[in-house]
Amino acid sequence: MWVFTFAHQHKMLLVCTRGLYKPVSVTGEVSLFACYHKTHALLRSEDSNIKPVVRRRRSVLKDLNKPVASDHERSAVSKTWRNEKPGLQTRDDYRVSSELRKLCLEDSEDWERPARQRSTQDSKADDYEIVFGIAPCVLALTQGRRKARKLFVKDGEASHRASVLKVCEEAHRRGVQVQRVSKKDLDKMSAGRVHQGVCLQASPLNYLTEDSATKRKDNTTPLWLVLEGVQDPMNLGAILRSAYFLGVDRVASSLRSSCPLSPVVSKASSGAMEVIGVYGYENLEDMLKLKVAQGWQVVGTVGAEAEERQIPVTRCSDFQMTRPTLLLMGGEGEGLSEKLLSLCQSLLTIPAGRDLFPGIESLNVSVATGILLHSLLSSRKST
Repeated sequence: MWVFTFAHQHKMLLVCTRGLYKPVSVTGEVSLFACYHKTHALLRSEDSNIKPVVRRRRSVLKDLNKPVASDHERSAVSKTWRNEKPGLQTRDDYRVSSELRKLCLEDSEDWERPARQRSTQDSKADDYEIVFGIAPCVLALTQGRRKARKLFVKDGEASHRASVLKVCEEAHRRGVQVQRVSKKDLDKMSAGRVHQGVCLQASPLNYLTEDSATKRKDNTTPLWLVLEGVQDPMNLGAILRSAYFLGVDRVASSLRSSCPLSPVVSKASSGAMEVIGVYGYENLEDMLKLKVAQGWQVVGTVGAEAEERQIPVTRCSDFQMTRPTLLLMGGEGEGLSEKLLSLCQSLLTIPAGRDLFPGIESLNVSVATGILLHSLLSSRKST
Protein backbone atom coordinates (compact mmCIF):
# COMPACT_ATOMS: atom_id res chain seq x y z
CA MET A 1 0.00 0.00 0.00
CA TRP A 2 1.20 3.39 -0.91
CA VAL A 3 1.38 5.90 1.91
CA PHE A 4 1.24 9.53 0.88
CA THR A 5 1.92 12.51 3.05
CA PHE A 6 -0.31 15.57 2.78
CA ALA A 7 2.36 17.33 0.73
CA HIS A 8 2.45 14.46 -1.79
CA GLN A 9 -1.36 14.40 -2.00
CA HIS A 10 -1.53 18.10 -2.64
CA LYS A 11 1.17 17.82 -5.30
CA MET A 12 -0.72 15.05 -7.10
CA LEU A 13 -3.86 17.14 -7.09
CA LEU A 14 -2.04 20.01 -8.70
CA VAL A 15 -0.64 17.67 -11.36
CA CYS A 16 -4.13 16.38 -12.09
CA THR A 17 -5.42 19.90 -12.21
CA ARG A 18 -2.81 20.94 -14.74
CA GLY A 19 -4.03 18.17 -16.96
CA LEU A 20 -7.42 19.79 -17.12
CA TYR A 21 -5.94 22.84 -18.76
CA LYS A 22 -4.60 20.93 -21.76
CA PRO A 23 -6.19 21.84 -25.10
CA VAL A 24 -9.41 19.97 -25.76
CA SER A 25 -11.44 19.78 -28.93
CA VAL A 26 -14.18 21.94 -27.43
CA THR A 27 -14.16 25.71 -27.40
CA GLY A 28 -11.94 27.68 -25.06
CA GLU A 29 -14.92 28.89 -23.09
CA VAL A 30 -16.10 25.35 -22.25
CA SER A 31 -12.64 24.16 -21.15
CA LEU A 32 -12.18 27.18 -18.94
CA PHE A 33 -15.68 26.73 -17.56
CA ALA A 34 -14.94 23.11 -16.63
CA CYS A 35 -11.54 23.96 -15.15
CA TYR A 36 -13.10 26.68 -13.03
CA HIS A 37 -15.79 24.45 -11.53
CA LYS A 38 -13.49 21.48 -10.93
CA THR A 39 -10.55 23.35 -9.45
CA HIS A 40 -12.29 26.17 -7.60
CA ALA A 41 -12.52 24.13 -4.41
CA LEU A 42 -9.03 22.67 -4.83
CA LEU A 43 -7.15 25.93 -5.16
CA ARG A 44 -8.14 27.21 -1.76
CA SER A 45 -5.88 28.47 1.00
CA GLU A 46 -3.71 26.10 2.98
CA ASP A 47 -6.04 26.43 5.98
CA SER A 48 -8.48 23.87 4.45
CA ASN A 49 -8.92 20.49 6.18
CA ILE A 50 -7.43 17.33 4.71
CA LYS A 51 -10.68 15.36 4.41
CA PRO A 52 -12.50 17.84 2.19
CA VAL A 53 -9.44 18.07 -0.06
CA VAL A 54 -9.19 14.28 -0.41
CA ARG A 55 -12.93 14.04 -1.09
CA ARG A 56 -12.68 16.62 -3.83
CA ARG A 57 -9.63 14.85 -5.29
CA ARG A 58 -11.59 11.61 -5.60
CA SER A 59 -14.43 13.47 -7.36
CA VAL A 60 -11.96 14.91 -9.80
CA LEU A 61 -10.35 11.52 -10.48
CA LYS A 62 -13.82 10.00 -10.87
CA ASP A 63 -14.76 12.63 -13.42
CA LEU A 64 -11.56 12.00 -15.34
CA ASN A 65 -12.50 8.32 -15.75
CA LYS A 66 -15.71 9.29 -17.59
CA PRO A 67 -15.74 8.76 -21.36
CA VAL A 68 -14.84 11.72 -23.47
CA ALA A 69 -17.87 13.54 -24.88
CA SER A 70 -18.58 13.32 -28.57
CA ASP A 71 -18.26 16.26 -30.93
CA HIS A 72 -22.04 16.65 -31.05
CA GLU A 73 -22.32 16.77 -27.26
CA ARG A 74 -19.46 19.22 -26.97
CA SER A 75 -21.08 21.52 -29.49
CA ALA A 76 -24.36 21.34 -27.56
CA VAL A 77 -22.56 22.23 -24.32
CA SER A 78 -20.78 25.07 -26.07
CA LYS A 79 -24.08 26.43 -27.40
CA THR A 80 -25.66 26.21 -23.92
CA TRP A 81 -22.72 28.05 -22.42
CA ARG A 82 -23.02 30.79 -25.00
CA ASN A 83 -26.69 31.24 -24.22
CA GLU A 84 -26.17 31.35 -20.45
CA LYS A 85 -23.03 33.50 -20.34
CA PRO A 86 -23.14 35.89 -23.30
CA GLY A 87 -20.98 38.41 -21.52
CA LEU A 88 -17.91 36.14 -21.87
CA GLN A 89 -18.33 35.37 -25.57
CA THR A 90 -15.98 36.59 -28.22
CA ARG A 91 -17.13 38.70 -31.14
CA ASP A 92 -16.90 35.76 -33.53
CA ASP A 93 -18.74 33.24 -31.32
CA TYR A 94 -21.74 35.45 -30.46
CA ARG A 95 -23.50 37.93 -32.71
CA VAL A 96 -26.30 40.27 -31.59
CA SER A 97 -29.41 40.12 -33.73
CA SER A 98 -30.50 43.23 -35.58
CA GLU A 99 -33.68 43.44 -33.49
CA LEU A 100 -31.79 43.26 -30.21
CA ARG A 101 -29.20 45.75 -31.44
CA LYS A 102 -31.99 48.13 -32.39
CA LEU A 103 -33.58 47.69 -28.97
CA CYS A 104 -30.28 48.45 -27.24
CA LEU A 105 -29.85 51.60 -29.29
CA GLU A 106 -33.37 52.71 -28.42
CA ASP A 107 -32.68 52.11 -24.72
CA SER A 108 -29.50 54.15 -24.89
CA GLU A 109 -31.42 56.95 -26.59
CA ASP A 110 -34.02 56.82 -23.81
CA TRP A 111 -31.26 57.21 -21.24
CA GLU A 112 -29.69 60.10 -23.15
CA ARG A 113 -32.97 61.86 -23.94
CA PRO A 114 -33.69 63.08 -20.35
CA ALA A 115 -30.21 64.59 -20.18
CA ARG A 116 -30.79 66.43 -23.44
CA GLN A 117 -34.20 67.54 -22.27
CA ARG A 118 -32.77 68.83 -19.00
CA SER A 119 -30.10 70.78 -20.83
CA THR A 120 -32.77 72.26 -23.11
CA GLN A 121 -34.97 73.13 -20.16
CA ASP A 122 -32.06 74.72 -18.33
CA SER A 123 -31.28 76.88 -21.34
CA LYS A 124 -34.93 77.89 -21.58
CA ALA A 125 -35.05 78.58 -17.84
CA ASP A 126 -32.35 81.23 -18.29
CA ASP A 127 -34.91 83.32 -20.20
CA TYR A 128 -37.36 83.24 -17.28
CA GLU A 129 -37.47 84.38 -13.69
CA ILE A 130 -39.43 83.31 -10.63
CA VAL A 131 -42.32 85.52 -9.52
CA PHE A 132 -43.47 84.62 -6.01
CA GLY A 133 -46.44 85.53 -3.85
CA ILE A 134 -50.20 85.30 -4.37
CA ALA A 135 -50.89 88.81 -5.72
CA PRO A 136 -47.81 89.03 -7.99
CA CYS A 137 -48.55 85.61 -9.52
CA VAL A 138 -52.24 86.35 -10.10
CA LEU A 139 -51.54 89.73 -11.71
CA ALA A 140 -48.64 88.37 -13.73
CA LEU A 141 -51.05 85.79 -15.18
CA THR A 142 -53.99 88.12 -15.77
CA GLN A 143 -52.25 91.25 -17.11
CA GLY A 144 -50.57 89.52 -20.03
CA ARG A 145 -47.36 91.53 -19.80
CA ARG A 146 -45.33 88.43 -19.02
CA LYS A 147 -45.12 85.07 -20.76
CA ALA A 148 -45.93 82.51 -18.08
CA ARG A 149 -44.34 79.09 -18.39
CA LYS A 150 -45.08 77.04 -15.25
CA LEU A 151 -46.76 77.52 -11.87
CA PHE A 152 -45.27 75.79 -8.84
CA VAL A 153 -47.63 75.18 -5.92
CA LYS A 154 -46.77 73.95 -2.44
CA ASP A 155 -47.94 70.39 -1.94
CA GLY A 156 -50.20 69.69 1.04
CA GLU A 157 -53.11 71.41 2.73
CA ALA A 158 -51.81 74.85 1.73
CA SER A 159 -52.72 74.11 -1.89
CA HIS A 160 -56.41 74.01 -0.93
CA ARG A 161 -56.57 77.60 0.30
CA ALA A 162 -58.91 79.84 -1.67
CA SER A 163 -56.13 82.26 -2.63
CA VAL A 164 -53.91 79.44 -3.94
CA LEU A 165 -56.80 77.85 -5.82
CA LYS A 166 -57.44 81.20 -7.50
CA VAL A 167 -53.87 81.27 -8.82
CA CYS A 168 -54.19 77.69 -10.05
CA GLU A 169 -57.47 78.48 -11.80
CA GLU A 170 -55.93 81.46 -13.58
CA ALA A 171 -52.98 79.33 -14.68
CA HIS A 172 -55.25 76.54 -15.90
CA ARG A 173 -57.43 79.02 -17.80
CA ARG A 174 -54.38 80.25 -19.69
CA GLY A 175 -52.89 76.84 -20.36
CA VAL A 176 -50.02 77.23 -17.91
CA GLN A 177 -48.74 73.98 -16.43
CA VAL A 178 -49.26 73.58 -12.66
CA GLN A 179 -46.79 71.46 -10.69
CA ARG A 180 -46.89 70.57 -6.99
CA VAL A 181 -43.55 70.83 -5.20
CA SER A 182 -42.30 70.84 -1.63
CA LYS A 183 -41.88 73.90 0.54
CA LYS A 184 -38.12 73.39 0.36
CA ASP A 185 -38.24 73.72 -3.43
CA LEU A 186 -40.32 76.90 -3.22
CA ASP A 187 -37.95 78.36 -0.63
CA LYS A 188 -35.07 77.70 -2.98
CA MET A 189 -36.88 79.27 -5.95
CA SER A 190 -37.73 82.43 -3.99
CA ALA A 191 -34.31 82.62 -2.26
CA GLY A 192 -35.92 82.17 1.15
CA ARG A 193 -38.45 85.00 0.76
CA VAL A 194 -42.15 84.83 1.57
CA HIS A 195 -43.75 83.02 -1.37
CA GLN A 196 -47.15 82.19 0.20
CA GLY A 197 -47.06 78.74 -1.36
CA VAL A 198 -46.84 79.73 -5.05
CA CYS A 199 -44.06 80.56 -7.50
CA LEU A 200 -44.52 81.39 -11.18
CA GLN A 201 -41.86 80.87 -13.82
CA ALA A 202 -42.38 83.73 -16.27
CA SER A 203 -40.50 86.07 -18.57
CA PRO A 204 -38.93 89.19 -17.01
CA LEU A 205 -40.76 92.50 -16.86
CA ASN A 206 -38.69 95.38 -18.22
CA TYR A 207 -39.04 99.15 -18.13
CA LEU A 208 -41.38 100.59 -20.72
CA THR A 209 -40.32 103.07 -23.37
CA GLU A 210 -41.99 106.14 -24.85
CA ASP A 211 -42.98 104.09 -27.88
CA SER A 212 -45.33 102.02 -25.72
CA ALA A 213 -47.00 105.02 -24.04
CA THR A 214 -50.80 105.21 -24.06
CA LYS A 215 -53.00 108.27 -24.10
CA ARG A 216 -54.88 109.39 -21.01
CA LYS A 217 -58.65 109.06 -21.03
CA ASP A 218 -59.74 111.30 -18.12
CA ASN A 219 -59.73 115.07 -17.78
CA THR A 220 -57.77 115.41 -14.52
CA THR A 221 -54.42 117.15 -14.34
CA PRO A 222 -51.75 114.54 -15.00
CA LEU A 223 -49.07 113.73 -12.42
CA TRP A 224 -45.89 111.84 -13.18
CA LEU A 225 -43.64 110.43 -10.48
CA VAL A 226 -39.96 110.63 -11.46
CA LEU A 227 -37.46 108.51 -9.51
CA GLU A 228 -33.72 109.08 -9.59
CA GLY A 229 -31.42 106.37 -8.31
CA VAL A 230 -33.79 104.38 -6.07
CA GLN A 231 -31.75 101.24 -5.49
CA ASP A 232 -33.55 99.34 -2.74
CA PRO A 233 -36.09 96.90 -4.27
CA MET A 234 -38.25 97.06 -1.14
CA ASN A 235 -38.42 100.85 -1.39
CA LEU A 236 -39.18 100.72 -5.09
CA GLY A 237 -41.93 98.17 -4.54
CA ALA A 238 -43.53 100.27 -1.79
CA ILE A 239 -43.35 103.39 -3.99
CA LEU A 240 -45.05 101.60 -6.89
CA ARG A 241 -47.77 100.32 -4.60
CA SER A 242 -48.51 103.84 -3.30
CA ALA A 243 -48.36 105.36 -6.79
CA TYR A 244 -50.83 102.84 -8.14
CA PHE A 245 -53.17 103.18 -5.16
CA LEU A 246 -53.23 107.00 -5.23
CA GLY A 247 -53.68 107.33 -8.98
CA VAL A 248 -50.33 108.44 -10.44
CA ASP A 249 -50.48 108.54 -14.23
CA ARG A 250 -46.93 107.38 -14.88
CA VAL A 251 -43.82 106.36 -12.99
CA ALA A 252 -40.54 107.29 -14.67
CA SER A 253 -37.15 106.08 -13.47
CA SER A 254 -33.54 106.56 -14.40
CA LEU A 255 -32.01 103.40 -15.83
CA ARG A 256 -28.58 104.11 -14.37
CA SER A 257 -27.95 103.37 -10.70
CA SER A 258 -31.53 102.24 -10.21
CA CYS A 259 -33.12 99.00 -9.12
CA PRO A 260 -34.40 96.74 -11.91
CA LEU A 261 -38.00 95.56 -12.01
CA SER A 262 -37.29 92.29 -10.25
CA PRO A 263 -39.64 89.73 -8.62
CA VAL A 264 -38.62 91.19 -5.24
CA VAL A 265 -39.98 94.57 -6.35
CA SER A 266 -43.17 92.93 -7.55
CA LYS A 267 -43.68 91.19 -4.20
CA ALA A 268 -42.91 94.40 -2.26
CA SER A 269 -45.48 96.22 -4.40
CA SER A 270 -48.05 93.47 -3.74
CA GLY A 271 -48.25 92.97 -7.49
CA ALA A 272 -48.73 96.65 -8.42
CA MET A 273 -45.60 96.47 -10.55
CA GLU A 274 -47.47 94.03 -12.83
CA VAL A 275 -50.16 96.66 -13.49
CA ILE A 276 -48.73 100.18 -13.39
CA GLY A 277 -46.56 101.38 -16.23
CA VAL A 278 -42.94 102.04 -15.18
CA TYR A 279 -40.93 103.84 -17.86
CA GLY A 280 -37.16 103.88 -18.02
CA TYR A 281 -35.01 106.76 -19.29
CA GLU A 282 -31.32 106.90 -20.03
CA ASN A 283 -31.32 110.65 -19.48
CA LEU A 284 -33.91 112.13 -17.13
CA GLU A 285 -32.58 115.63 -17.73
CA ASP A 286 -33.53 115.58 -21.42
CA MET A 287 -36.98 114.23 -20.65
CA LEU A 288 -37.63 116.96 -18.04
CA LYS A 289 -36.53 119.72 -20.41
CA LEU A 290 -38.90 118.39 -23.05
CA LYS A 291 -41.84 118.33 -20.63
CA VAL A 292 -41.07 121.88 -19.43
CA ALA A 293 -41.20 123.02 -23.04
CA GLN A 294 -44.64 121.44 -23.26
CA GLY A 295 -45.91 123.44 -20.28
CA TRP A 296 -45.36 120.99 -17.43
CA GLN A 297 -44.01 122.11 -14.03
CA VAL A 298 -41.15 120.27 -12.29
CA VAL A 299 -41.44 119.90 -8.53
CA GLY A 300 -38.54 118.60 -6.45
CA THR A 301 -38.33 117.48 -2.83
CA VAL A 302 -35.95 118.42 0.01
CA GLY A 303 -35.76 117.82 3.74
CA ALA A 304 -37.08 120.26 6.29
CA GLU A 305 -33.53 121.28 7.24
CA ALA A 306 -32.22 121.62 3.70
CA GLU A 307 -29.86 124.45 2.86
CA GLU A 308 -31.33 127.65 1.49
CA ARG A 309 -31.73 127.82 -2.27
CA GLN A 310 -32.97 130.32 -4.81
CA ILE A 311 -35.86 127.94 -5.56
CA PRO A 312 -38.79 128.49 -3.20
CA VAL A 313 -39.46 125.71 -0.66
CA THR A 314 -43.13 125.06 0.11
CA ARG A 315 -44.87 122.80 2.57
CA CYS A 316 -46.55 119.98 0.75
CA SER A 317 -49.88 120.78 2.43
CA ASP A 318 -49.79 124.33 1.02
CA PHE A 319 -49.02 123.37 -2.59
CA GLN A 320 -51.78 123.49 -5.21
CA MET A 321 -51.39 121.44 -8.37
CA THR A 322 -53.01 123.43 -11.15
CA ARG A 323 -51.17 122.15 -14.24
CA PRO A 324 -49.45 118.96 -15.39
CA THR A 325 -46.74 118.15 -12.86
CA LEU A 326 -43.65 115.98 -12.52
CA LEU A 327 -42.77 115.12 -8.91
CA LEU A 328 -39.08 114.27 -8.51
CA MET A 329 -37.90 111.91 -5.76
CA GLY A 330 -34.23 111.19 -5.12
CA GLY A 331 -32.60 107.94 -4.07
CA GLU A 332 -31.68 106.73 -0.61
CA GLY A 333 -29.08 108.84 1.14
CA GLU A 334 -28.06 111.31 -1.57
CA GLY A 335 -31.46 112.58 -2.68
CA LEU A 336 -31.81 114.46 -5.95
CA SER A 337 -28.73 115.32 -7.98
CA GLU A 338 -27.76 118.92 -8.59
CA LYS A 339 -28.62 118.61 -12.30
CA LEU A 340 -32.23 117.71 -11.58
CA LEU A 341 -32.54 120.21 -8.72
CA SER A 342 -31.52 122.97 -11.11
CA LEU A 343 -34.50 122.12 -13.32
CA CYS A 344 -37.05 122.30 -10.50
CA GLN A 345 -39.46 125.23 -10.39
CA SER A 346 -40.64 124.46 -6.85
CA LEU A 347 -39.37 122.40 -3.92
CA LEU A 348 -41.68 120.60 -1.51
CA THR A 349 -40.95 119.52 2.04
CA ILE A 350 -42.78 117.53 4.70
CA PRO A 351 -42.79 119.37 8.03
CA ALA A 352 -41.91 117.35 11.11
CA GLY A 353 -44.33 117.09 13.99
CA ARG A 354 -41.67 117.46 16.72
CA ASP A 355 -38.06 118.34 17.39
CA LEU A 356 -35.96 115.60 15.85
CA PHE A 357 -32.72 114.02 17.02
CA PRO A 358 -29.78 114.13 14.60
CA GLY A 359 -29.71 111.15 12.25
CA ILE A 360 -33.46 110.58 12.20
CA GLU A 361 -34.61 113.94 10.87
CA SER A 362 -35.76 112.46 7.53
CA LEU A 363 -38.26 109.92 6.26
CA ASN A 364 -37.81 106.76 4.27
CA VAL A 365 -38.08 107.54 0.56
CA SER A 366 -41.10 105.30 0.07
CA VAL A 367 -42.93 106.84 3.04
CA ALA A 368 -42.10 110.38 1.93
CA THR A 369 -43.27 109.58 -1.60
CA GLY A 370 -46.61 108.35 -0.31
CA ILE A 371 -47.19 111.50 1.75
CA LEU A 372 -46.25 113.86 -1.09
CA LEU A 373 -48.32 112.02 -3.68
CA HIS A 374 -51.38 112.09 -1.47
CA SER A 375 -50.94 115.79 -0.84
CA LEU A 376 -50.55 116.69 -4.52
CA LEU A 377 -53.29 114.47 -5.85
CA SER A 378 -55.71 115.76 -3.23
CA SER A 379 -55.10 119.33 -4.45
CA ARG A 380 -55.16 118.82 -8.20
CA LYS A 381 -57.89 120.40 -10.23
CA SER A 382 -59.77 119.14 -13.25
CA THR A 383 -58.59 120.52 -16.57
